[in-house]
Amino acid sequence: MRTVIKCLCIISILLLSQYLAGQDDETLKYKVEQLERKKEAVTEVEREALKNEVEIINKRQDKGEISKEKAAQLKTAAAEKRAKNIDNKVAILENTIALLKRQGAVDLNTDTSFIDIGFGADDGDGDVLFGVKYNSGKQKKVQYDRRTYGGPIVAFGLNNAVIDGQSLDDSPYKIGGSRFFEIGWAWNRRILKNSNALRLHYGASLQFNGLKPESNRYFVLNDGQPELEEFEFELKKSKLRMDNLVFPVHLEFGPSEFKQNDDSIRYSIRNQFRFGIGGYGGFNLGTRQKLKYEMDGDKVKEKLKRDYNTGNLIYGLSAYAGFDSVLLYLKYDLNPIFNDAKVEQHNVSLGLRFDLQ
Repeated sequence: MRTVIKCLCIISILLLSQYLAGQDDETLKYKVEQLERKKEAVTEVEREALKNEVEIINKRQDKGEISKEKAAQLKTAAAEKRAKNIDNKVAILENTIALLKRQGAVDLNTDTSFIDIGFGADDGDGDVLFGVKYNSGKQKKVQYDRRTYGGPIVAFGLNNAVIDGQSLDDSPYKIGGSRFFEIGWAWNRRILKNSNALRLHYGASLQFNGLKPESNRYFVLNDGQPELEEFEFELKKSKLRMDNLVFPVHLEFGPSEFKQNDDSIRYSIRNQFRFGIGGYGGFNLGTRQKLKYEMDGDKVKEKLKRDYNTGNLIYGLSAYAGFDSVLLYLKYDLNPIFNDAKVEQHNVSLGLRFDLQ
């Protein structure tokens, strides 16, 4: 049995060696690509720095702090310094590329590839019972200009209905008891090439809109018309819930912080004010009514899953505004809650939204 295990171990090591040889080629190619990209970034960074220095010199000249001749001398010196910086940095990168091509893939952070073969229990410090561990030293690829970010969104708050000819003060639904909840995934994409002032915010969400009738009432269908009627027992709870799958799209506005280094550029909206306006469209997945009451001393819970003549298509307008990931959120359904109703009702929600990107 031990002989079989040893043979399997040797075969595994040989196969792994062939695999790692191919991985080394990929690592070398990736390192060279990263260094070539750094060469391009060096020129951009130094030119931007020179532009800032020239602006400072011009401001000093405009204020009368230095003469026109002195300003010209300072600009020349700054240009020569930046040109030398470019030449020296590019030379270093070119020499590094040449070294990599001669000697193979080398981790620039001094991490080296290794194979660890051993016997013994894995105690969390790298020792293994039986097997082979490999550390390639391969760095994760960094996208130079990342224009699209994605992450979960969560929203919750108050829900109600705008009814034709009535104000919210006269709503038949409890103001504090009617609530909504939304969870989904959203992407934020920079629209302009060199500015992050305008962004496209889009995704998919599940919305749960709840309405709790006032005065011990519940929904019934009379000739296809949903109406509120008095319940025969005292209700502990009466709620109509509509579950929707929607696809929101917003135009988002707001400042951002620009960050640049040799490897990447980023536009950060962390701790920045932003607001968005847009809309959504989707489908009603289901409508149900939940009733809780007591009958003859027994507690009764009923869940009535019917369509209650609610619309199948959902579409509306929405907007949000706030700082960082905490936003005030408003949405309004343009489609009526109930089809062919004598008096149209439109769902409206106001709450907090958290963009967890």
